[in-house]
Amino acid sequence: MLESFQTELDPEPAAPEQNKPGILRVLVDIIETLVLSALLFAAINVISARIRVDGQSMLPTLNTGEFVIVNKLAYKLGSPRYGDIIVFHFPRDPEQEYIKRVIGLSGDRIVISNKHVQVNGTFLDEPYIAAPPLYEVDWTVPENSLFVLGDNRNNSSDSHNWGPVPMDYVVGKALFIYWPLDKWGFLGSYSISSLGASGTESAFSNLYQPSATLIQRQ
Repeated sequence: MLESFQTELDPEPAAPEQNKPGILRVLVDIIETLVLSALLFAAINVISARIRVDGQSMLPTLNTGEFVIVNKLAYKLGSPRYGDIIVFHFPRDPEQEYIKRVIGLSGDRIVISNKHVQVNGTFLDEPYIAAPPLYEVDWTVPENSLFVLGDNRNNSSDSHNWGPVPMDYVVGKALFIYWPLDKWGFLGSYSISSLGASGTESAFSNLYQPSATLIQRQ
């Protein structure tokens, strides 16, 4: 008598799980990272600029070789203020960019004489300058323009030489020095109190001790 036997086939071994992403997935991750980095870099460049100071017209506030962050949206969302340090295209050669301090706004009368600066008849006390100005100037600032001076008054190409800066030429407001580290700090504005009181001494009230000049983009 024949005995019947049942045999079971051994199950095929399971395929090993894929523990590592394939080459395609790695490439996708790399591309996503590059695209996000490019978008982030573009966004940062839209709202800010990084510049290197090249020159001594803003001594003692800024010196050659210092690196500064500029807010390019400052005057798209707000208005310039007295004492702001701004970056702008040089009106006589827009390929060049300068950095100076705002002294006068639209409609202001700027008179510089006897080593003093007056804005609408108010004398300015300027603790941030290298030395009092040795030149004489009488300007009325046109509409949509700014009157700017370097803190190193007697060694600066600025509005006392070539006139006010149109707002369309302004790149933005300098915010802070980020290099070298021992110079790190914010560049504050100075505000004029009691404008219009003829002969009354007034001042840009010191928020931060500042410095600037021709610049190079980084």
